[in-house]
Amino acid sequence: MRTTQTIIATLAITTPRGLFTAHYSAAGLARLDFPGRGKKVETPGASPAILRWHKLASRALGRVLQGRTAGPIPPLDLAGATLFQARVWAALRRIQTRQTQSYGQVAAAIGAPKAARAVGSACGANPVPLFIPCHRVLASGGALGGFSGGLPWKRKLLEIEKPESSLGS
Repeated sequence: MRTTQTIIATLAITTPRGLFTAHYSAAGLARLDFPGRGKKVETPGASPAILRWHKLASRALGRVLQGRTAGPIPPLDLAGATLFQARVWAALRRIQTRQTQSYGQVAAAIGAPKAARAVGSACGANPVPLFIPCHRVLASGGALGGFSGGLPWKRKLLEIEKPESSLGS
């Protein structure tokens, strides 16, 4: 059964690559918006727990934008995920920095080898795409495919990481 999160705090993360917006529920980071997407309204008086999570998210985002492993991240509130999405997102978190996989490889990794398109849909529904790295998933043959943050961001993130493709392996 799908549930939805109640966002209780929205905070900005300023980076050299733009202003990201983090949305928190009582359970953790529920969504991370790229610059130019979503509202830029900050919630005053965030709780100490959310401020700790925000500090973790800010540091992790900075590392990712430098092409490094995120390191510690705040708890993620993925309560709105279907079981299939949760399986895909868990597989995406296992793709290491500087590595890529195809949608088909991810589908095979979760035991659903014919579900490459559904994997693409799950990637598109990913609410925290830099901490669940769907930018590392490519179409067969190495084409970019889609990305919830937009293809310019996918290109930028892949360039930052300079991945060694695992396609065809």
